[in-house]
Amino acid sequence: MKTSLITLSLALLGTTVYADTTLITNVNGYTLDANRELHQFSALLFTDDTVDRTFQSGETLPDNADRVIDGGGQTLIPGLIDSHGHVLGYGLSLLRVDLMGSSSEAEAAQRVADFSASNAELEWIQGRGWNQVLWPSNAFPTAASLDALVSDKPVWLSRVDGHAAWANTAAMEIAGITRQTEDPDGGQIIRDANGDATGVFIDNAMGLISRHIPDLSEEEIEYALVTSMEGLAANGLTSVHDAGVGSATIQAYKNLASDGPLPIRVNVMISAGDDNYELLLEQGHFRDASDSLTINSVKIAADGALGSRGAALIDDYSDEPGHRGLLLLDDERLEYFMRRAMNANFQVNTHAIGDNANMIVLDNYEALIEETNSRDRRHRIEHAQVLRYEDILRFAELGVIPAMQATHATSDKNMAQDRLGEVRIQGAYAWRKLIEAGAIIANGSDFPVESPNPFFGLHASITRQDHNNEPPGGWFPEERMTREEAFASFTIDAAYAGHQETVIGTLEPGKKADFIMIDRDIFTVPEADIWQTSVQQTWVGGEQAYP
Repeated sequence: MKTSLITLSLALLGTTVYADTTLITNVNGYTLDANRELHQFSALLFTDDTVDRTFQSGETLPDNADRVIDGGGQTLIPGLIDSHGHVLGYGLSLLRVDLMGSSSEAEAAQRVADFSASNAELEWIQGRGWNQVLWPSNAFPTAASLDALVSDKPVWLSRVDGHAAWANTAAMEIAGITRQTEDPDGGQIIRDANGDATGVFIDNAMGLISRHIPDLSEEEIEYALVTSMEGLAANGLTSVHDAGVGSATIQAYKNLASDGPLPIRVNVMISAGDDNYELLLEQGHFRDASDSLTINSVKIAADGALGSRGAALIDDYSDEPGHRGLLLLDDERLEYFMRRAMNANFQVNTHAIGDNANMIVLDNYEALIEETNSRDRRHRIEHAQVLRYEDILRFAELGVIPAMQATHATSDKNMAQDRLGEVRIQGAYAWRKLIEAGAIIANGSDFPVESPNPFFGLHASITRQDHNNEPPGGWFPEERMTREEAFASFTIDAAYAGHQETVIGTLEPGKKADFIMIDRDIFTVPEADIWQTSVQQTWVGGEQAYP
């Protein structure tokens, strides 16, 4: 690829290079304008990878375009942006056992057994997606159910939220787990009445097992990334923010980008837990020539997740007295990660789900933003899921962006109130309260925790309902977004959250020609039908990326 590009460049020396202009006509187009108001159009003109202009119905179209495409009356909108996902994790989920939607522990274990039988060459059986809250038992699974079906090789299965994992006995034996193994700071080994590990490890305790799994090769990482990005393009995503990436994966991204633009745009957050954190910060921001790979932020994890009761709460869990969740970093370490990144001019994006974690992160931001004069970096809280009312007000006051995932609300509605009780739930998944307080919400999915399909997120944002239209009227419907607000949160506001609002997010002149064509008008169809939207085409930088 590099050789062919060099040859082409030499051949063009001394000659005139002509731009390639494309006109797409007969579309039902929507974009936001500079004032974040919805603008309709019927044709789109772009040159190479850049938008020239849109045309409204009745306006004269140019007759000198190199390529004219009839849009067939389909709806055309800017490419959607997921502000929080895990690209490698999604790619690996497509290549490993899928436990999403499993209806019981027994069914999940059987899926593992079937996958193991079909992949006898694998040294470890890995997968993700189980969720005990959806099972009749509503209880964490055990190694015993896996041992009954797969005992000859280690098994390691991440919970749907990635904050707990399930092992069989073979995996625990490799890791040397015994009754005497202590819980690490910020982690918990689930134990039976005798003190023996049952097979589930929460947050930092997961490292007791995972450190024994062989690392992926560079080629395996690159293959998983490409598999993931192609799958994300098929879902209508033209850009994603990869939330927490280690140095090996960053190098894989750079290898891929050196051979040409990535299939979709990726804005990478450096994982603060990476051994090369300091070195990566010293290397500074990265941006390839085509804006397909950007690195200007870091990702820090403050606490766990609500479903596994790892989210750090100020008061006890309503359904587990005496337990308040887990803080993954001590005060000194958290402050160090933040200050070091801010002083290096990086945006700081901190995972915080529980109200205690959010309060602590905001306290740190308030002090460190002033100390480092870094308000313009648009620091973020990833998830911002359970908030005190006084902390809701602080987002806009500090210029901090809540990067939230709408489908978490509709997925968590079956357990969130049990965990939080009647009072704290009022500050949970509080999109409307944040918007009215002046915050800018960047939407996403947290794939592969949730489906990467952005129309699921748009639907959840607007209706606060699941795909069965439950509950009637929506779950805490006073927190709903309007269609325009939800659209902005997946386009211009997500771009703003990545410092890319001058490059992507709308189809204004001068921005990248990133857009999708879909099978329905999401601004006029019944709200209940939005999640069923089908992507017909995905274009990134003026080139068709799907199908």
